[in-house]
Amino acid sequence: MSTPTPLGSWVGDDYEVVAGITSTMPTGLTVSDDGRVFVSFPRWGDDVPFTVAEIVDGQPVPYPDAAVNAWADDDARNHLVSVQSVIVDPNGSLWLLDTGAPSFDPFVPGGPKLVQVDLATDTVVRVIEPSREAVTETTYMNDVRFDLSRGEAGYAYITDSQPVGALIVVDLATGESWSRLRGHTSTQAVDQFRAVVQGVVREGYRVGADGIAISADGSRLYYCPLSSRRLYSVDTAALLDRDLSEDLVAATVTDHGDKGASDGMESDTDGNLYVTAYEHSAVLRLGADGSWSTVVHRPELLWPDTLALASDGYLYVSVNQLPRSPLFNGGVDDRVPPYLIIRAHVGASPIRLKGATS
Repeated sequence: MSTPTPLGSWVGDDYEVVAGITSTMPTGLTVSDDGRVFVSFPRWGDDVPFTVAEIVDGQPVPYPDAAVNAWADDDARNHLVSVQSVIVDPNGSLWLLDTGAPSFDPFVPGGPKLVQVDLATDTVVRVIEPSREAVTETTYMNDVRFDLSRGEAGYAYITDSQPVGALIVVDLATGESWSRLRGHTSTQAVDQFRAVVQGVVREGYRVGADGIAISADGSRLYYCPLSSRRLYSVDTAALLDRDLSEDLVAATVTDHGDKGASDGMESDTDGNLYVTAYEHSAVLRLGADGSWSTVVHRPELLWPDTLALASDGYLYVSVNQLPRSPLFNGGVDDRVPPYLIIRAHVGASPIRLKGATS
């Protein structure tokens, strides 16, 4: 007979700390197939000298260089304004998702963009600005996933996390983009949503579509509003068909039920889905068989934000104490650095949807 777990215990402490960051609060996180770790630091009111960094010997170093991170009000197109997410695509390029919106204010002209960096040369090779019809004045591009196996050069899928959220599709061949499901139930912040984070009731979270992950075959896109406890998916073929009506796109949405409140999401080649459970300082896994399990769970993991599955089978997590930050805490800063980058071995492989000639 097994011994019951003691009441009040924390059930997932098998992880290791990759970096303890004392300077600036991180959000985005990604790992290249050769083990390089990159993080982003959005400009949410802190003094942020650089909004993208590589972790070198446990410390953040401006990436790709300090100059491109030095944003000036009059030159947003050529500098990084406020990068929310970073991700390595199936071909090994690093993409920086710049919200262009410091402190969640309306974005500055030329601010929102996808920036492609060649990791072999550590240089910017392409900048894609969203099409005018794909965004609104309060669009906040939050996270992104890539499928390079479809179309001429592949597509990027981006969550727009303003309260009336949306999914944004980018054609990487043409640079054109369009939005889908704007204002749909599945992309909106739930009205009067209240989060209970480590026992503290948090009011005022009005964040739409945030977490995003793609299925192993690229046929479904999973996503969730931050201000919600539901998990949704949509047919990617419907998102890509610009002739399809919004009603027909919405008809392909599946509500997968309650998963708890989440920020980041990730997926693997075996059909597992990983979600942060920010109310519980945990990361959960939804198995391909429909069963739920806990990956990590500790009091030190206050607000697990972004998930990144690496090729070595480790799931990386950024932990940033977001509810204690002034922007989400009534102007009061209760954070206690360091902010953490951790990893737990899950023995899974990241999804790499490459093109036929990739």
